[in-house]
Amino acid sequence: MAFNDLLVQVGGIGRYQQIQTILLVLPLLLIFLHNILQNFTAAIPTHHCRPPADTNLSKDGELEAWLPRDGQGQPESCLRFTSPQRGPRFPNGTETNHTGATEPCTHGWIYDNSTFPSTIVTEWDLVCAHKTLPQLSQSIIMAGIVVGNLMFGTMADRLGRLKVLIWSYLQLAASGTCVAFAPNFPTYCACRFLSGMAVSGASSTSIILSLEWLPIHARPGLGFLIGFVTTIGQFFLAGMAYAVPHWRHLQLLVSLPFFVILIYFRFFTESALWHSSLGNLDLALKALQRVAQINGQQKEGAKLSVELLQMSLQSSRTISQAQPSMLQLLRSPAVRQLFLCIMPLWFVHLFSLYGLIMSLQSFEINIYLTQVLFTIPDLPFYFLGFLATKSLGRRHTQMGSLLLSGILILTCAMIPPDQIFLHVAMAALGKGCLCGSLNCLSMYAGELYATVMRQRGLSMTTTVANIGSILSPLVGMTSELYPSLPFFIYGGVLVAACPIIVLLPETLGLPLPNTLQDLERRWKERSGQKQQEQQMVPLQSS
Repeated sequence: MAFNDLLVQVGGIGRYQQIQTILLVLPLLLIFLHNILQNFTAAIPTHHCRPPADTNLSKDGELEAWLPRDGQGQPESCLRFTSPQRGPRFPNGTETNHTGATEPCTHGWIYDNSTFPSTIVTEWDLVCAHKTLPQLSQSIIMAGIVVGNLMFGTMADRLGRLKVLIWSYLQLAASGTCVAFAPNFPTYCACRFLSGMAVSGASSTSIILSLEWLPIHARPGLGFLIGFVTTIGQFFLAGMAYAVPHWRHLQLLVSLPFFVILIYFRFFTESALWHSSLGNLDLALKALQRVAQINGQQKEGAKLSVELLQMSLQSSRTISQAQPSMLQLLRSPAVRQLFLCIMPLWFVHLFSLYGLIMSLQSFEINIYLTQVLFTIPDLPFYFLGFLATKSLGRRHTQMGSLLLSGILILTCAMIPPDQIFLHVAMAALGKGCLCGSLNCLSMYAGELYATVMRQRGLSMTTTVANIGSILSPLVGMTSELYPSLPFFIYGGVLVAACPIIVLLPETLGLPLPNTLQDLERRWKERSGQKQQEQQMVPLQSS
């Protein structure tokens, strides 16, 4: 009897699994918003230099006399005249004396507050000489995610999923609230770094805990549910940002609910699969019997015993051995091959996805509308991915969705920027397909790793992958060289990564590997199949 059979025996997708999955997935609606919140809290409104303090701005033409114009007749954002330049204008609105001496904005800036009444940019003047600081702060939260993956992944495999999950939510609630009260930019960045750590711990641990309590046939449904909730969260973000335009209030709105979420954690039960992987069969038995009781399967739960658990996990000697360190795990060829395949896939997904999401303002249309348009394609792609993973398998679904997203983004890069609707539509379709591909990869990677290293394995791969999310804001700066260059880069790396998927084994209908031996056996079977396929060719030709 496999562990999956034990889950079915105690209720399968029973009352406990349904309630736990809902309570773990719902917070993801707000968790992932912390990653993309800066589209609104760090938005850059139109701005120009503030004239000297003694300037009478109520006088007609007094402000314009201090502002040089660019080639399109718009006021320069970072320069002003050293003295007012009054005189007749050209028909296009530019000043006749455009050769007057200019200087940087020594008295600050005047911002257009019609769309963004308050952002970190307007509060701390992060423009002109400091215009790279908003991108830096976005990279800082991604760096926090990298550190959080390393730290919380190891802790979850050693201390348990539930303890790490509770701490992650507490840290996210506290640090997110501190961000809203940050008195200056360095404090803001420090709190955002802590929020990034908590985001990685809360999201990955929630998914793993849900995955390990679900039977095999329910896993694709979990992936679809996670994708659906995170998409709805992006819809909510557009509405919340429009209704609460002040950046500090918006930050509080997505942080304070996590204090409330901590209340219902007493309902959760630690993963029985994690307990059994450490050899704690008595604790695994108690966890299964509690779940059986909640599911109304007390009689089935009473039939369970430590001996039955030992049989289901094949060998008490295998499961009672000390938990291997990551250095010991990396000595296994199967683990090394898995890392070398999964890491670049995660890298290109996060690199391109965050690059697309954080480029909303570059489309030069209403940012709230762009947020909605960018989110609409996600739901159908999640649903199609859900159907494809159940019928075609994980590997073929991963290959097709990644290739299609790369092609759509490359097509977007080739469309002239003046065709705004078509440009936005192709970018939104590419982003939606990429979200579906990332959702499939999250579930696929969880099924590839063994239980003794699942949390740490996912954390290590996403740690390397989040380097891509750190670099993506820097790639966005290449638009100054050529407007569509970032989209060529985002789409190109996706297409280039597709051949890696061929090397991965299929997991459709297979139980989760529990030990390192299970993982090595699966990769040996994969290698054996490849060798048989290669040997068939010369036999047929002869």
